[in-house]
Amino acid sequence: MRVLLALLLIIGAGIAPAVLSGPAIAVERDKTLRMAYDADPISLDPHEQIASATLQMSHLLFDPLVRFDKNMQLQPRLALRWEKIDERTTRFYLRPGVKFHSGNTLTAHDVVWTLNRLKRSPDFKALFEPFEGARVIDALTVDLITKKPYPLVLNLATYIFPMDRDFYSGNDQNGEAKDAIVKHGASFASTHVSGTGPFIVTEREQGVRLVMQRFPDYWDKESPGNVGEIVFTPIKEPATRVAALLAGDVDFIAPVPPGDLKRVEAAPCCTLVTMPSTRILTFQLNQKTVEAFKDPRVRLAVNYAINREGIVNKIMRGFGSPAGQLSPEGFDGYDPDLKPRYDVEKAKALMEEAGFADGFSVTMIAPNNRYVGDYQIAQAVTAMLAKINITVTLQTMPKAQYWERFDAREGDILMIGWQSDTQDSANIFEFLAMTPDPKTGYGQYNGGSYSNSEVDKLTLESQTMTDKTARADLLRSIERILYDDAAMVPMQWQHLSWGARKNVLIEPVVNSIDMPYLGDLVIE
Repeated sequence: MRVLLALLLIIGAGIAPAVLSGPAIAVERDKTLRMAYDADPISLDPHEQIASATLQMSHLLFDPLVRFDKNMQLQPRLALRWEKIDERTTRFYLRPGVKFHSGNTLTAHDVVWTLNRLKRSPDFKALFEPFEGARVIDALTVDLITKKPYPLVLNLATYIFPMDRDFYSGNDQNGEAKDAIVKHGASFASTHVSGTGPFIVTEREQGVRLVMQRFPDYWDKESPGNVGEIVFTPIKEPATRVAALLAGDVDFIAPVPPGDLKRVEAAPCCTLVTMPSTRILTFQLNQKTVEAFKDPRVRLAVNYAINREGIVNKIMRGFGSPAGQLSPEGFDGYDPDLKPRYDVEKAKALMEEAGFADGFSVTMIAPNNRYVGDYQIAQAVTAMLAKINITVTLQTMPKAQYWERFDAREGDILMIGWQSDTQDSANIFEFLAMTPDPKTGYGQYNGGSYSNSEVDKLTLESQTMTDKTARADLLRSIERILYDDAAMVPMQWQHLSWGARKNVLIEPVVNSIDMPYLGDLVIE
């Protein structure tokens, strides 16, 4: 059913202009971008699910306090500047005159309200567990206060997309709180938006079509972006997505499947942009549903049975890097000595040693439109585990259905990818490796219910370490524990790919965290 979002736009005289660092750029923002992704966001609530699709959407409908530029350096957005007040307090100075889509003006109170909401979001609370809270200094000045010295305050500020507290306060027509966070269910925030971002939602039919229009009162007058309308169409099948681009039916697609990279690159009509990613793709072994997975020898056997290099070469066509650990190269936790394992005979010996020479049967769930090659990878792993007598019943499904099944832990083996948007190893450990704790949110995506008290202790210890060298040593020690314990099955770091028509200048707006800043996109 088509949903027209009820967005109250109050645009008129008396609006103070946003403070800019230079003169406004005279740009006719009248271009239409027709974009095809493999799937669309499951909700319009920026705090419902910590996922790339959610964060991609947040950069269109909202704005963060700060964001990473193309070189992964922090740049001001809604925060003009910031300063360290003491070891636990960072002060942010907001841009004056920034308008929400509702017509309300952004203030420090909205930032405090947003942080409080993040701290009760099931998916985001672990990120903000180190924060004591936020404090209003004046209308445009706000302090973020941590419980202890915390080295990643600015990294976490990239997750703070201030929401319109007046718009989201009170109850909806059904008597439900407008600020309620409802995973996989209907809520006011999942279907209504008032952000400060460059676009507003004008039409949404889940899984079929999403239309956004340029927000006339958007604060960033310096942006070179000339897109006035975006029409998103989810196209799950990779071949169909590529065909639509080459035929000119769409202007911009992501991702380009590995088998079509050369085809798109060679097409005179199109541009291909690729880059390495820090997203780790893993399989988690559910210790609550499979007793055998509690035995580290069995988990180790599973790791030895899987030929990651073969999967990268044959399925990904080399468009990825086999992984033996969670932290990618360049992260402080990366240990070059932790190589991917592969030895089928050793895997068989471990299964026999653990008393499972005859194997056992399990289920596996995986998405079929979330990660590049996701269901083909799942099929390959299924075949490889059969060689050590683990019989896998595989079920794949669209992303919109998958996350609800994942959250319910409905598989014995579960696929999950993770992008540390803080660009830090601890973020990966907090969500994938720590013992699941609904109160703090740690282990929120630890689908295997893996638990190691030393991993928990060291990960928390890393949060307060300001000595970079000592902290890197500690993070590497966590990777070693996870490797020796075969906590899960790291598969590969997936590379990124985008394709566009020649007149759509995507290269300046794409980045290694897979969050294209479409507000700045130029179409010639």
